[in-house]
Amino acid sequence: MAGRFIDHEDDDPILSVVNLIDLFLVIVVILLLVVVRNPLNPFATDNVVVVENPGQDNMRITVKKGEELTRYESSGEMGEGEGVKAGITYRLPDGRMVYVPE
Repeated sequence: MAGRFIDHEDDDPILSVVNLIDLFLVIVVILLLVVVRNPLNPFATDNVVVVENPGQDNMRITVKKGEELTRYESSGEMGEGEGVKAGITYRLPDGRMVYVPE
């Protein structure tokens, strides 16, 4: 009967440490998968456009071209922002639009 307690290894503290290491490895793999699947992943060379809060006053547009990120923020006012007039657009009676550069 005394030999049963000597061979009993369920209370070995090193087994608990090994189980914790396994748990942390699973968590690290899940976090890496989340980073890889993110559309704004810095390691991907895809071109992505992300629109946050569309139509709201605090709308933001993030454009990713390769490894370059550009963020545009809305001021909430119509016609405000940076840029210069590049031409005029006319709507034809059939609904088509014609752009005339200046």
